[in-house]
Amino acid sequence: MTNPRDTARPSRPFGRTLCAMVTPFTGTGALDLDGARRLAAHLVAKGCDGLVLNGTTGESPTTTDTEKAELITAVREAVGDRAALVAGVGTADTRHTVELALAAQKAGADGVLVVSPYYSRPPQDALEAYFLEVADASGLPVMLYDIPGRTGTRIEPETLIRLAAHPRIVAVKDCSYDFLGTQKVLARTELAYYAGCDEHILALYAVGAAGCVSTVANVVPAEITAILDAFDAGDTARAAELQLRATPLIEAVMAAGLPGTVTSKALLTALGLPSGPVRAPLRPAGREAADGLRAVYEEFVAG
Repeated sequence: MTNPRDTARPSRPFGRTLCAMVTPFTGTGALDLDGARRLAAHLVAKGCDGLVLNGTTGESPTTTDTEKAELITAVREAVGDRAALVAGVGTADTRHTVELALAAQKAGADGVLVVSPYYSRPPQDALEAYFLEVADASGLPVMLYDIPGRTGTRIEPETLIRLAAHPRIVAVKDCSYDFLGTQKVLARTELAYYAGCDEHILALYAVGAAGCVSTVANVVPAEITAILDAFDAGDTARAAELQLRATPLIEAVMAAGLPGTVTSKALLTALGLPSGPVRAPLRPAGREAADGLRAVYEEFVAG
């Protein structure tokens, strides 16, 4: 059987299976660097070849700049060169984003994830200028993060096509929910696309994406990796089966009314893996929600 990836774009600047890793905290809410090292090593051992640190799943709105740098350094110590580290640096302030990008480079990141400035909703020309300024500021490759449902601003396909001309803008984390727009950019650029919505992992991979940035991989890294493995092996039916089988867990973690950070940490705690509490204004999952998550997880792994 012909491998469907044989004619697809091969570029994977940050790996293939990236986990949007939670940031472990101690019981008192302090940064848990030892827990972060252990969780990162576990995720890599289970198949993740890239980790996104200091993203929204990593509670970046409530961690300090110093904590962000310390987390990158600690995880680099834990995983060495076995996984690419992509640091979330995007903020609503261009100057602050540049500062975080430079700090991430110094701390040992392999790339930066830059989300659109949120709330202020800049027009496309201002948005383009923002990304270009960040890309010019450090020597790290950039993954743009298109998630208009959170930021209020779409990175329009034509803007992405223009940004692709910058030598350090190499990838996109796609949470646009605009599959047609995504395909337009894939067809006209060499940008490496990563599915940022777990329900879209296989669909986007099938049209040439480089892989995924998965929140659900915090709790089932091997199973998320297996979807891509099956497709790469040419067993598209098996890949579809695995993606569909994961649907109830994806829905429970990502679409059941609680943020993915909260649900992932609830499951990690139940599994005895480092996570700790969430920081306010987030609140932990209640007992009923946590029990429901555990039931869905156990049914998934038993299947």
